[in-house]
Amino acid sequence: MKKAALFDMDGTLVDNTPAHIRAFEIFCDRYGVRNWKERLSQGFGMGNDDIMRLILPEEVIASRGLQALADEKEAIYREIYAPEIRPVAGLRDLLLRLRALGIRCAVGSSGCRANVDFVLERCGIAGFFDARISGDAVTRCKPDPEIYLKAAEALDVTPGECIVFEDAKAGIEAARRAGAGRIVALATTLPRETLLAEADADRIVDDFTQVTDADLA
Repeated sequence: MKKAALFDMDGTLVDNTPAHIRAFEIFCDRYGVRNWKERLSQGFGMGNDDIMRLILPEEVIASRGLQALADEKEAIYREIYAPEIRPVAGLRDLLLRLRALGIRCAVGSSGCRANVDFVLERCGIAGFFDARISGDAVTRCKPDPEIYLKAAEALDVTPGECIVFEDAKAGIEAARRAGAGRIVALATTLPRETLLAEADADRIVDDFTQVTDADLA
């Protein structure tokens, strides 16, 4: 059995991509930004600074600054998502299985700490996680492996002793570059066909109800 399980957050713990897109729509409309959706699709799994640089004109970034813009967008996201937030199917049961097996858990997310805390607390799963590594705690976000390297270190295990649950290509690349022992991809944000063709995961599932004991070995 693996010694630790590392979970991405957006699109993994919660299927929140539609909420993020709605938040970006409100946010971009405020600044008169058009044609942002295609650029955003290239940024799934990345940190806020990288996403803002993808979708916003330089003059908007210069006028407000990356941190203020990111904080504004994430406040919109939390406000609109709070009434409907729920964990991905099977997550709580999987967390209980992992606890029974003595497998420790950490979150490794490119999202900001405020969003990580928001998801864990609102979903009632905070007590299952021994560490929370967010995008504002690292110098380089996914696809760089730093987040998963720090998450493994926080649990005092090697990356090879970890199973990583991810949904985005950037995150799967980060886990692979970190040396994760096994990578399970969730077909939430991206279709299964895209993950099969473009992502280097060991297994693809629709949700956590499909995770088997063999996946944890």
